Amino acid sequence: MLSPRAPLAERLRPQTLDQLVGQRHLTGKGSVLRTAIEHGKPPSMILWGPPGTGKTTIAGIIANSLQVPFYTLSAIAAGVKEVREVIAEARDKEKAILFIDEIHRFNKGQQDALLGAVEKGIITLIGATTENPSFEVNSALLSRCQVYVLKPLSEEDLVQLLHNAFRDDEWLKESGIELKETSALINISGGDARKLLNLLEVVCDAAGKNAVVTDEKVMEIAQQRIALYDKKGEQHYDIISAFIKSIRGSDPNAAVYWLARMIEGGEDVKFIARRLLILASEDIGNANPNALLLANACFDAVNKIGWPESNLILSQCATYLASSPKSNAATTAISAAQAAVRTHGDLSVPLHIRNAPTKLMKNMDYGKGYQYSHNYDNNFSLQEYLPKEIAGTKFYDPGRNAREEELRRFLKGLWGDKYGY
Repeated sequence: MLSPRAPLAERLRPQTLDQLVGQRHLTGKGSVLRTAIEHGKPPSMILWGPPGTGKTTIAGIIANSLQVPFYTLSAIAAGVKEVREVIAEARDKEKAILFIDEIHRFNKGQQDALLGAVEKGIITLIGATTENPSFEVNSALLSRCQVYVLKPLSEEDLVQLLHNAFRDDEWLKESGIELKETSALINISGGDARKLLNLLEVVCDAAGKNAVVTDEKVMEIAQQRIALYDKKGEQHYDIISAFIKSIRGSDPNAAVYWLARMIEGGEDVKFIARRLLILASEDIGNANPNALLLANACFDAVNKIGWPESNLILSQCATYLASSPKSNAATTAISAAQAAVRTHGDLSVPLHIRNAPTKLMKNMDYGKGYQYSHNYDNNFSLQEYLPKEIAGTKFYDPGRNAREEELRRFLKGLWGDKYGY
């Protein structure tokens, strides 16, 4: 039984699926994961989602439901030795669950140490990660696990958590505190249930008995009591958001400041570098194609170098990207094209640009009439490449910057008025 001095988020941690708020797509009646748990046969899995969405809670609920030994390791503190010790102990059990928090921080050797035990069923592995497991979990281990994606909690979910706290927690019930407004609590917590409940506890403790919790009161107390950056990563998404928006806004000074905040806060170097790599295409694109090259070189370099020297490489990349001309034309192009795919479905590929490797296909006019561009002046032939239903649709509209204006003039010279360049 938890001590009454345990944090509010721990005191209120759900013990059953029915108590869990959110993630109904995974844990609702008839869902795949719930059915597997009810049948006593949950697979090894990776739970991928933002902080405070229930990854650790779901792992604990599974262990409670199955009534089996539950081992937990943090990838920050544990190594191969600790993993092997757990596996050795689990061999004597009929079933056992090993929960690894932040599994994306395990290196290849540490992940490989899990493979045999997972494959033989010695342990049921549950890994939790805030990062895309396709990047951070090696393919051999990933192939032995189901990946379940946890969704951010909705505002309705978060409000329910707050009301549940006043209904279920003895300390809050005895405090006489009234919850009048919830917007500030929800906004500051950023969708993180654990952070929300911990913030509520801080506010209620500071406000005192019989207080009224308002948005103004929350902001006043939060500014006094809440650290700007927590080394445990509670403001992980707030700081990275400020960092990315500073680069997008062409402010290298703000960018390097937020970068320093993440470095001092112990942020994962690969997480920062990956976000720079995405930004190079999302916000700069063809306005400066070298941005993607530099960001990719940065990603490779920090993986080789690690902390602390990676701070130099990240600083160079961040300030360069912030100082580059900006364009989101590539981003809007793929968004528009994907929207067209969803709207029109699987449109037929025009016959003249279909592949025709067999005689039968050629007899069916596959490839007939195709004009090989290099046989024409300027290596260009005015022919149709889109399905007839959307012929002439412009998805890529070059940005209003020097480099893409060159591309616009080039495309206009080729296509004339067809795409409105």
